[in-house]
Amino acid sequence: MDTTQLISIQQFCTHYNVPIKFINALQEYELIEITITDNQDYLQTNQLNAIEKMMRMHYDLDINFEGIDAIYNLLKQVEQLQEEVRVLKNKLSVYEGF
Repeated sequence: MDTTQLISIQQFCTHYNVPIKFINALQEYELIEITITDNQDYLQTNQLNAIEKMMRMHYDLDINFEGIDAIYNLLKQVEQLQEEVRVLKNKLSVYEGF
């Protein structure tokens, strides 16, 4: 498998000084996906921003994993709704020209 879009969990945890059990807990709540290649656990690089947000919620704001799960899912819904509003505004602007 191509590992250019992956980062080792061990390397990530060392860089950010977080325990591996934090990453495992995020996976248990299905907030992230762990990719296993050659008996090594990896994170996809496109998940890093989300993981950093969840780290700040947990360590800086002292939010438990249940709270992170709820907040993260609500934030995803807000982003989807914002995208839908953007698309609808674009459609509306086409008709306003008539």
